[in-house]
Amino acid sequence: MEIWDPFKDFPFNPASFDANSRETSALVNTRVDWKETPEAHVFEADLPGIKKEEVKVEVEDDRILQISGERNVEKEDKNDTWHRVERSSGKFTRRFRLPENAKLDQVKASMENGVLTITVPKEEVKKPDVKSIQISG
Repeated sequence: MEIWDPFKDFPFNPASFDANSRETSALVNTRVDWKETPEAHVFEADLPGIKKEEVKVEVEDDRILQISGERNVEKEDKNDTWHRVERSSGKFTRRFRLPENAKLDQVKASMENGVLTITVPKEEVKKPDVKSIQISG
């Protein structure tokens, strides 16, 4: 039996990223937690400073959940002197392969205090019927 791997088919190729790219740093800094409850798969993404209108959540036909968006660059004033820039800006995309038991038509997303929560309900696992057998003798 093959073990299901949610990261299968999503290789990380460091050569495909430019280390100095603002987009790369935004991608790396978009942190996502994924937990499974008895009822659902729950994804939580930290998106500080991003409005919900700037975030897109999509489910593709082959059970791929995609979270994407863009952190806007702060307008620079010619008189400003930047001493440190740690908050990344640019586009970000995170993709996850959902398991077979995900109800793709009932995915819900909400955003509060810079945290995006995506809930993917699971199909109920049908418990096998247990029939007691009378022991004769």
